[in-house]
This record gives sequence, structure tokens and C-alpha cells, in this order.
Amino acid sequence: MTAPLSPEPGHLPWLAIVGIGEDGRAGLSPAAAAALDGAEVVYGGRRHLALAGPLAAETRPWPSPIDAAYPGILALRGRPTCILATGDPFHYGIGAEIARLVPAPEIRAFPQPSAFSLAAARLGWSLPETACLTLHGRDLFGIVPQLQPGARLFALSWDGATPAALAALLAERGLGPSRLTVLEAMGGPHERVRAARADGFDLAEIASLNTIAVEVEAAAGARIVPLSPGLDDGWFENDGQLTKAEIRAVTLAALGPRAGETLWDLGAGAGSVSIEWCLRHPANRAVAVERRPDRAERIGRNARALGVGARVQVVVGASSAALSPLPSPGAVFVGGGIAEPGLLAACRDALPRDGRCVANAVTLEGEAALLAAFAETGGALRRLSVAQAVPVGGLTGWRPAMPITQWVWTKP
Repeated sequence: MTAPLSPEPGHLPWLAIVGIGEDGRAGLSPAAAAALDGAEVVYGGRRHLALAGPLAAETRPWPSPIDAAYPGILALRGRPTCILATGDPFHYGIGAEIARLVPAPEIRAFPQPSAFSLAAARLGWSLPETACLTLHGRDLFGIVPQLQPGARLFALSWDGATPAALAALLAERGLGPSRLTVLEAMGGPHERVRAARADGFDLAEIASLNTIAVEVEAAAGARIVPLSPGLDDGWFENDGQLTKAEIRAVTLAALGPRAGETLWDLGAGAGSVSIEWCLRHPANRAVAVERRPDRAERIGRNARALGVGARVQVVVGASSAALSPLPSPGAVFVGGGIAEPGLLAACRDALPRDGRCVANAVTLEGEAALLAAFAETGGALRRLSVAQAVPVGGLTGWRPAMPITQWVWTKP
């Protein structure tokens, strides 16, 4: 990882980040053009460099991976340098990444309209009412939580094959009536806007630079991820080792997810608590620790199917042995291994102030560990019980599930 530059007084802006559109140099403001022409070295994709040409400066096309160029950029500190980017460099662009390495006072940025702004202008959509995301370099399934009936989405494509792949995903989930509009090379001489239904998608020869607009419409029985916690158990592939829906909803409420926090899910089973934690906010992360490799693989499949695969880290091993290298948690859920000596104490020690620890037990041994923790540090202790109506002969009766003892503790 490239180390960022330390802020130093007296360093004037030396790095220009210039957004460039399909209209090339003609679309640059006088200030952006002056920054580009005054640079000694210009970085950019080959397409960007061609759009900005001719250039008198030394040009350096992005290598693969792109972060291999970062040390060279930092070595130019104090020399006029320019980075070319598409549209708005700070909206899913390279600007934010560079700003983590170069102090903001040393950067001058010249953004242009983003692909989202251009798409909204073409379609007459309100940006604040439209979800804006990227599929570039990311798993297509990351869009799944956004697929709500009536929603409007803008998605940056990875390549020319992305729109067809997205249409197939929509159709598979019962969202075939959804309308996809593909906007290619916006702002340039080769701009093109075409639309098709997901279940009849037939657009061909799509340019690699494209943005997809989606109007989500659901057919009967479509698989829509609910916004509430406590998803039906059927959403999770499992072998029975699963925090059931009703208990999971109470558990998520006790964990109290906050934006950007990381959860430790110890004894994760099918990963349902980790996954629902991440569904609460797009900035949330989870580490699911599971000792059985087959269950660990299942967690990965479940997380991907529900659109949070990139945000659930799966660790194979016993909970007590896995804690030390994990990222610091904002909350911890212990669903298995509660009776392991010292596990609950280690979880409490790892939490920051106001961090939450929630542990569920179904065995007498696990319950004894929770009673001991409650006696030692306080918190809240409760018994949860759920019964389902089932056939009893020709009638109906209640079948209770195993009761759950739950301990909830917040670090003072």
C-alpha cells in the first residue's frame, strides 16, 4: 500500500485532477485547459490522453493495476502534474483515491458533469430520487438490495457486456418487466441512447463506455429483498445452523447497527446475522467466523446472493483463535462457541466505548456462560421463545422452538 504524503506548510498546489468528457479538449474550461497545458507529466487512460491531445507534456498511461502508478505520482511532488479522469473525478472516480494520498491543499480539481448528471439530463430524472452506483470492477450482485419495485437506478457499466448481464439478473429474479436504458458515450459525437425490457433485452454492439438506467418493475412472485430485518429463513441456504427469522430480528435490534460499523459474527453458521447487518447500511462491514469450511463457503454464497458479498469477510476457524487479527468491531454477535473459556471477555475487551455485545445461547452450558457474564458486568438478560402453528391431526396446535437466552451488553 502506498503511504500518503504528510501535509507540509508552504506546498502550493502542484497536482491537477481534470475531468474530461467525450467532447475532449473542447469541453474543458479555460482554467482546466491551462492546468493541463502547464503540466510536465500527464497521467490518464489511453482514451483520456487521446481526447486531450495533442499534449506537449510527458504522458503516462495508467498501468494495471492502476495503483502501481501512485508512487510515481507522489515522487513528482512540487512539479506541475495532471491526472485526467472521466467527468467528475470524485463521483466513483480516481479523485477520492488520490486525495487519500495527497493533501487536499496541494490539489486543484476541475470536475465536469458526471455520467449520472448527463444521464439524468437525457432522461429527465431527478438525481436525488435515483440511486447512483457502479458495477465497474464489482460483483453484479451488489445491485440486488437496490432492486425495489418502482425504484430508479443509474449504474456505471464495467464494459459493453454489462447491460445484458444485468438484464439477465433482473429477469431471473422476476423483474423481467423492468426497463433498461443504455446511454453510450454521452456528450460526444458517438452518443447513443437505447432502451429495452429486461426479459426481452436485445441491444447489441454496446460501447464499452456506457451507463445503465433501470426502472424497476416486478412481476408476481419476484424476489425482492425486504427492507426490514428478520428476512424469511428461505433467503438463506443452510443446514439448520441458522439464527431463525424472529430471533434474528430481535438480535439485529439489540446489536443496533450504525453506519460504517464492522460486526464480528462468531459462530456464524449460515451468515444470516452478518448479511442482515450489512443490509442495514451500504457502508457496513461484517467478519463472519465459522469453524466448519463447508458452512464458511455457504456464508459466501448467501452473502453474494443478497448483494453484500464484497462486505462480508469469511474467516474459517474457532472463534477464540480468530479474534486477534480481525479489524476492530463496533459490535459483536456470539452465536456459537459461547462456552469457550475467555471468549466473551475477549469480545468485551475488543469493543470501543458504546460498542455492543449480543450473545444467544440455546444450551445449558451456553446459558451458564451468559449468566456468569451478566453477574460480572451487568447488561440485559432475556429469554426469547417462538412457537409456530402446525397441523395436529386434523386440527392445529402450537409447536415451540427451543428457547433462546440472550445477553446484551454495551461497553461504558
